[in-house]
Amino acid sequence: MLISYRWLGRHVDLDGLSPEEVARSLTIHTAEVEGLTPFAPALADVVVGQVVEREPHADADSLSVCRVDIGDGDALQIVCGAPNVRAGLRVAVARVGTVLPGGLKLGKAKIRGVESRGMICSERELGLGDEHDGIWELPGAPDLGASVADALGLRDWVIEIDNKSLTHRPDLWGHRGIAGELAAIHGRELRPLDSSALPTGAGAAYPVRVESGSCPRYFALPIDGLANGRSPEWLRHLLLAVGQRPLDLLVDISNFVMLDIAQPNHLFDRRRLAPEGIVVRNARAGETMQSLDGVERRLDADDMLITSGDQPVAIAGVMGGLASKVGDDTSELLLEVASFHPTTVRRTAQRLGLRTDASTRFEKYLDPTLPERAAWHMVRLLKELQPGLVLPAPPGDAGTWTDPACTVRLRPARVRAVLGKAIDDAEIERTLTRLGLRPTRVGDHWDVAVPSARATKDIGIEEDLIEEVGRIHGYDELPEAALVVALEPPRRDERRSIVRTLTDRLAGGARFFEAMTHTFQSDDLLATLGLLDGSHDGPHVAPHVAVVNPVVEGTSRIRRDVLPSLVGVLEPNRRRLTDVRLFEIGKGYRPEDTNDRGEPREVHQLALVWARRRSSEPEPFDATIESELDGVVRDALAAIGIRFAGWSKGAPDAAPAWAHPRRWAECPGEPDPLARLGTLDPRLAKRLGLEGELASDVACATISIDACLTSERHTTRYAAAPRFPSVKVDVALAVPEHVACRDVEAAIRTAGKRLVRSVTLFDLFRGGSLGPGRKSMAFHVELGANDRTLVDKDGAKFLKRLETGAAELGGELRKE
Repeated sequence: MLISYRWLGRHVDLDGLSPEEVARSLTIHTAEVEGLTPFAPALADVVVGQVVEREPHADADSLSVCRVDIGDGDALQIVCGAPNVRAGLRVAVARVGTVLPGGLKLGKAKIRGVESRGMICSERELGLGDEHDGIWELPGAPDLGASVADALGLRDWVIEIDNKSLTHRPDLWGHRGIAGELAAIHGRELRPLDSSALPTGAGAAYPVRVESGSCPRYFALPIDGLANGRSPEWLRHLLLAVGQRPLDLLVDISNFVMLDIAQPNHLFDRRRLAPEGIVVRNARAGETMQSLDGVERRLDADDMLITSGDQPVAIAGVMGGLASKVGDDTSELLLEVASFHPTTVRRTAQRLGLRTDASTRFEKYLDPTLPERAAWHMVRLLKELQPGLVLPAPPGDAGTWTDPACTVRLRPARVRAVLGKAIDDAEIERTLTRLGLRPTRVGDHWDVAVPSARATKDIGIEEDLIEEVGRIHGYDELPEAALVVALEPPRRDERRSIVRTLTDRLAGGARFFEAMTHTFQSDDLLATLGLLDGSHDGPHVAPHVAVVNPVVEGTSRIRRDVLPSLVGVLEPNRRRLTDVRLFEIGKGYRPEDTNDRGEPREVHQLALVWARRRSSEPEPFDATIESELDGVVRDALAAIGIRFAGWSKGAPDAAPAWAHPRRWAECPGEPDPLARLGTLDPRLAKRLGLEGELASDVACATISIDACLTSERHTTRYAAAPRFPSVKVDVALAVPEHVACRDVEAAIRTAGKRLVRSVTLFDLFRGGSLGPGRKSMAFHVELGANDRTLVDKDGAKFLKRLETGAAELGGELRKE
């Protein structure tokens, strides 16, 4: 945002404060100043001259040869092509050596054979606007030879303020708000602003009706008796300093008031409005309006319109309409000053790609009491310029706005404690008063009345007031002090700890890859899985949360479980790998189970899929992959300290949508089953594209993180290193195919009694001399005692007992 140093002087006395000091004060106390540049720097080198003589050029009808007095006794001969140059005119003269905007450095020149020593400048050549039809005719009788900047009082500096610093301060989006900050910082008085009402004609107020809840207030004032035209120079130059292009009096005054007190406004040609007045309503879907920039805008129901009767005349808070535009012949006006809901304006501006100075300000929470004061401020400015102004009728003022002014309690002891400095009560009270806040002492605290301009999303709690005291006092004035605080270890987050452990375990030794799929699932995938209403697998259908505006068409369902998302990405991964191991830790949502706020219950799950290429499609399913995934699940649960209780075979009619009805099992838990394990339904595998060259054996599993939190968990205990050495024994047992590894491990531990320290499977063998239906499992067994060194006799006893245990399992201890 650009601020004019000279403009600020209209509101506060800046005597003794240089532009650099003003910029520094604002940066330290209010908002970051990003730049400070002189306005129209060429004006300091361009001087006032007077055309003494003007003669036609002998060799060019469009040129004039002028003698120009610049006050040094030696008139300059300058060739000029402007049609309005004449004797007696005071003009802006650029002498030889002067550098003009754009980097042009003047030198002596001959134009059609006539020497020219300088240039008589137009406004555009000096960077003061687009006027270039003729030279600049300086107003009044400025002193000859003086710089134009000094003679016309145009020395100014432009202060560029970072917009992000002001997002919470809509009152600072105008010069008066910034001037108020400087007044508070430097202890100066803010000059009064006359915004009192003027007499109006008798009769009914101008008709205004607000039908939209996004318009808290709409103030409409009819104005007659104005003649549009060129703005006065002071107004044009102030607007130019802040990057605004002057157009005509009415547009310029409207922009001036917005930039002066941060309240946007709009002027309508009242002759083009319907007699029934103004209606503020939401647009109808597909309704169109041609905006001031000549573009036909297509609107929807979320946009807000200003209409005359039923015809749109403005997009509320963004831009007016071309049909009611003020022209050169406009004499009957309607002044609109309103408050609009910032979210509505922001969405409309973003959707239309139409960001304006007005919308930028309306996107903040503007003071709803400001529209009336802004309207009268603008009318008084117009009255000064054109005394014939008439107000034919009282203003219309509609809406359900309320004054947001509030009272906030402030304790001086709290101010000193937070800021770390002993600021006395008198200074705190003075600071608050200078900021326009009104403190009233009540015992050991103040009740601080916050005006409406600061109560809109700015000051609402005690800490906000402490910040005000601190920044005006000066953060650079606060003493440096070491931070002394009691440090406590962060509270252990069990859920996060479980997730981290599971991730490390699976991505490590288990060699699974972590996937991150979308929470949204496509209707096609859910239909394939039989989870979509109307699909072929009706019994599995359960409600899904539906998204009204999906990011991708057809992907409108929020998943209930994580595993279907992994199953959906199996086919593209199998095309690249023959062995696919994926896991994902994420959330599902159950809309039938809501919390006290009506939100779907979140379920936190670990999902695993393991797909391995089948040697050929006619071959039967290889159950090995299921047992291997069983081991992965058990290892993952053991890593987080859960003693696995074993699987319970699942009923076919209760099988998850992904599972083979007769090849799945689950482990109970609360509030959901602790774990589920099964093979992928072969019919589903074909529908997912896992056939032909991609034919695969697929096992799936889920672990409920929520159930893990409620399950009994054993903690790791410290044990001293053994004092006596251990003995390592390798054993191999031949057992029937159906005997599980855990049963063989249990038999080994039983045979070793309390001497077994660890049991590790290192080999699995089938076929050969074992015969059909049998397998051999070999283990490393570590034996040791805490009170003695083992001898050969201990090993022999262990093997004899293990031989008996193997026979009970239907197998034998292999001795060869």
